[in-house]
Amino acid sequence: MPFFDQAIETAPRERLQALQFQKLQRLLGQVSGRNRFYTKKWNDAGIVPGNIRLLSDLQKFPFTSKWELVRAQEEAPPFGTNATFPVEAYTRVHQTSGTTGTPLRVVDTPESWEWWGDCWGHVLKAAGVTAADRVFLAFSFGPFIGFWATVEGARKIGAMVIPGGGWDSLQRLHMMRELGATVVCCTPTYALRLAEVARQEHFDMRSIQVRTLIHAGEPGANVARTKSRIEKEWNAKCFDHAGASEVGAHSFECEVQPGGIHLIESEFIAEVLEPQTGEEVPSGEVGELVITNLGRAGFPVIRYRTGDLVRPNLSMCACGRTFARFDGGLLGRSDDMVTIRGVNVYPTAIENVIRQFGSVNEFQVTVTTVHEMHHLEVQIEVASGNDADEVRAHMEQAIYHALSLRATVKVAAPGTLTHFEMKARRFRRLDHPSGSPSS
Repeated sequence: MPFFDQAIETAPRERLQALQFQKLQRLLGQVSGRNRFYTKKWNDAGIVPGNIRLLSDLQKFPFTSKWELVRAQEEAPPFGTNATFPVEAYTRVHQTSGTTGTPLRVVDTPESWEWWGDCWGHVLKAAGVTAADRVFLAFSFGPFIGFWATVEGARKIGAMVIPGGGWDSLQRLHMMRELGATVVCCTPTYALRLAEVARQEHFDMRSIQVRTLIHAGEPGANVARTKSRIEKEWNAKCFDHAGASEVGAHSFECEVQPGGIHLIESEFIAEVLEPQTGEEVPSGEVGELVITNLGRAGFPVIRYRTGDLVRPNLSMCACGRTFARFDGGLLGRSDDMVTIRGVNVYPTAIENVIRQFGSVNEFQVTVTTVHEMHHLEVQIEVASGNDADEVRAHMEQAIYHALSLRATVKVAAPGTLTHFEMKARRFRRLDHPSGSPSS
């Protein structure tokens, strides 16, 4: 099995926790008194960071939420009070995608950027990437951090990087073939979009040498049917990865699949809590991921409520890693669940049904509320050569059988739904409390 740091990744839990505590104490020492956001937060809560004696003492610290960080940035633009050091200390600026609200700018020092690279080293090595590989980065290299840090991770392991920014999808496919790319990093959505473009443009996917795809930005790579479809289209193995601009690259999928994603416990402390009560959930139960990064003193997040739902598993993986893992990857977001006719539904569950239809190129899901009742509507684009009405009828049946609720499936004209490159926004909610559409 490939490792980035085998001694750490296979260490007994006691050693991992000792390392976490050592790094946590160092982090608190760097942040306390310098970072205005956390210094005020802890003073208000009566917390003295220097009094921490056990790793479990971290649970005495208050939670951090994204809206707090956004507000701190609005009050002290452009980088906010969570920037620990003077602005001259920072060499990287990125911002969140804004899919869940106002974008948040994040800044990194040279040291924390190296830390990002180490985290991505774990991601790449776990997927079997070596110095002999050529890693194609199929994204735009804009302010969203996306796969920027992958460049550093690839450098750490000696792999060649092929940046794909500034090209359209067909050009990217040609460059993969011409330059002999063996690994592709992109969102799951864009992997399927590239395969769709290949079909439309009569590009032979068998002519490229890609054997591995690494996905991030959305949970599709751990949605069973999405994963299966990507691997069929590319004739390659795909790996999931989870992270966030404000948190870091925190989890990766190993070669034991399906096994969920491993948390990089040498660099992050995770708590999995019941969203309403804040109580820790037992291993195997679903809860909200609360995370503390340990290598980013310049822009830390301490007990950060990610909103992501995970199922923790502390048993040793067949790959030999003792790092905790989240079975099924990121299962959804605590604020994404909607109850329709008494059924709790997450977007990933709907996607898992839709992706079994290979004839569907793209889709849009809308939850409407009419007279206090939720209703599920799915729009689909059907590839040419298929009976659209038949696909629609079969999909309605499949959703009913899988989720025990009836949905309205409509066929959209080709090209009318958005085809995404980065984070997809396929799920939306429209409230019509009076029975008429809202503006």
